[in-house]
Amino acid sequence: MSNSVFFKAPISNSRILTIKSGKIEEVIQVANKIPEFNNPYPIEEYQKRLKVKYLILIAFIDEEPVGFKIGYEIDSNCFYSWLGGILPKFRKLKIASELINVQEKWAKENHYNRIEIKTRNCFKGMLLLSIKHDYKIISVESRKDILQNRIILSKEIQ
Repeated sequence: MSNSVFFKAPISNSRILTIKSGKIEEVIQVANKIPEFNNPYPIEEYQKRLKVKYLILIAFIDEEPVGFKIGYEIDSNCFYSWLGGILPKFRKLKIASELINVQEKWAKENHYNRIEIKTRNCFKGMLLLSIKHDYKIISVESRKDILQNRIILSKEIQ
């Protein structure tokens, strides 16, 4: 599946958005430039989580990597959308929505019935985007700092 193109379309000012399958190293390259990820995961955390069936998507504007989305199998029915982000100067171009759409299509084609997401109160943009894409809040994991509460969302994709 290396470098499979999942999506390609004009985005703005004759620039092209392409979403391809990617590698952990490409994700780390982009994640290290995203300010919200001030404590990035080491490569070992990615390797540990991605021992099961997984999907890594990288979004490019022209040839520049500008975002990513990673998910992996929880069980044969559920795919977990673990981590994603867009470089700040490329937000508001609907790239995150396209990554969600591609991930959902792939998950459905791979016979998953549900996708789960976990986000935090401090990531308001991700929470709102998930709700916009019809994910439903199914539980909350409380923390001392309310901004760090984990919000678990789910979407049926049958």
